[in-house]
Amino acid sequence: MKHSKLRDLDVSRIGLGAMGMSHGYTGAGSDDAESIRTIHRALELGVTLIDTAEIYGPYVNEELVGRALKGHRDEVVLATKYGLVSHTGDGPWKLDSSPANIRTAVEGSLRRLGTDHIDLYYQHRVDPNTPIEDTIGAVAELVAEGKVRHIGLSEAGVDTIRRAHAVHPITALQSEYSLWTRDPEPEPEVLPLLRELRIGFVPYSPLGHGFLTGTIRSTDQFDADDFRATNPRFTGENFERNLAIADEVQAVAAEVGATPAQVALAWLLAQGDDIAPIPGTKRVSRVEENTAADRVELTAGQLEKLNNLTPPAGEHHNEAQMQMIDR
Repeated sequence: MKHSKLRDLDVSRIGLGAMGMSHGYTGAGSDDAESIRTIHRALELGVTLIDTAEIYGPYVNEELVGRALKGHRDEVVLATKYGLVSHTGDGPWKLDSSPANIRTAVEGSLRRLGTDHIDLYYQHRVDPNTPIEDTIGAVAELVAEGKVRHIGLSEAGVDTIRRAHAVHPITALQSEYSLWTRDPEPEPEVLPLLRELRIGFVPYSPLGHGFLTGTIRSTDQFDADDFRATNPRFTGENFERNLAIADEVQAVAAEVGATPAQVALAWLLAQGDDIAPIPGTKRVSRVEENTAADRVELTAGQLEKLNNLTPPAGEHHNEAQMQMIDR
């Protein structure tokens, strides 16, 4: 597989998001053995970037990834995240990027992952109650101690990125970016800033939470605890309207001789050599399909078609989640 550069961090240009193995999606946590096989198959196929977070579960996804990487730790760039669990008593889904909380979070993540260092440590969401300078200063101390190798941000806005980078070089920004979520492109332009500062970009949900694969045709496919059941793009009239997008991607895929998922990933890869999407899956067959996108080449005409898909109906997060991004 070809590789991308996230600042000075070398990674496979297609990574693997582990969240859905334990959290958020229909069937999560139902087959850890298959999830571990999926991680092992990804490594065989040349994937080197594995992404998790303490909030996934919470905690159980890091434990799963730790078990899967036993004996393989040196083969991967291991990324995890802090800041959506408050260890001071408030618990999960409470923003807390205070230096004291980060100290507690990193020790837990290192233990669960079975490692002595985290290759890429992201602030999961910006904490408005803690100056970003204090947060990044605390993580920079972990870099000096050897517990963290590289610092990342997730869903941060332009001003926050600049301020964070002034404290310590930021290696990567992780934000949602796909054929139907173009938020990093408009003003204020995130992608040009990343390139100005030599910060790599890691798009999560590059397949639109599975929608761009064309396999989701009814909301009846979701369990009650699947977050897509309340996601604006997957509900009511929005869902029906958005089916047109999946059909348009399918039409290009038929032209290319690839699957819709591969086309969606190939479009992202065409946006630059500093981009490394992390499609998530818990199945061996899907990781084989996704990694094969590394070999898909789109023509200028096909890229133009994809650039001009029907705009999506509905926000890509619910209201509470939207309030936590682009800070």
